[in-house]
Amino acid sequence: MSRLLALLYGAVAYTIFLLSFLYAIGFVSGLGVPRTIDDGPTGPTAVALAIDLVLLGLFAVQHSGMARPAFKRWWTRYVPAPIERSTYVLASSLALVVLFWQWRTLPLSIWQVDSEPARWVLYALAALGWMLVLTGTFVINHFDLFGLRQVWFYARHRGPESDAPFVTRAYYRIVRHPLMLGFLIAFWSTPDMSAGHLLFALMTTGYILVAVKFLEERDLVAQYGDTYRAYQRDVPMLVPWRFARGQGAPTAGCPLGHAASGSERMPR
Repeated sequence: MSRLLALLYGAVAYTIFLLSFLYAIGFVSGLGVPRTIDDGPTGPTAVALAIDLVLLGLFAVQHSGMARPAFKRWWTRYVPAPIERSTYVLASSLALVVLFWQWRTLPLSIWQVDSEPARWVLYALAALGWMLVLTGTFVINHFDLFGLRQVWFYARHRGPESDAPFVTRAYYRIVRHPLMLGFLIAFWSTPDMSAGHLLFALMTTGYILVAVKFLEERDLVAQYGDTYRAYQRDVPMLVPWRFARGQGAPTAGCPLGHAASGSERMPR
């Protein structure tokens, strides 16, 4: 692949990701987009439930499967290394687009907050969660996370850089996976919880917990060894109940994201 074409490919993949991420905010919050988690096609409950579970499962398999080291070693025999991350970002974004497109609503109300001040508090919490996700990508390396750095270096005839050192950075002194914490806050902070929204929140929460604990952290221990084990002892995984005692997170991370050497990536 030519260097210019790789750069254009990376830019297109990033643009599609950015649009899908912005749509995800509206999809979950029910604001500003034509089809949301509670406003879209419906059908018999059993059929809608089955379709939604398949959509969530497909995203989980794609997102975690493509990011496994063994898959990446096989995948980069066919996909040029400079665009590997952009390809992953593009595939994750398209999996999200399919989910938005085919999601079936389950309108049964689980809870509804009528107090206007309380509703605004929940909206503010959701906004805080999304901001934590977005700003957390810049605490690590936003452009590496989404493949732009790799294609830019390739276009400039620069080779890949070595892995980032393991250092303390901002949110990573409080929890090991602040992006995932942001997603959890955003998914659960709603004044109008429908059965469909509850299904989405429960399944994504389960996915995050399992993938972070048994896939993500396993890979990080394999990469950083005792340094990461000490970080695990010092810093909570998701619930910020204590502060770090001196260890930190790798400086570069991972669509929503897939990390090269950072401690934060979308579970995979």
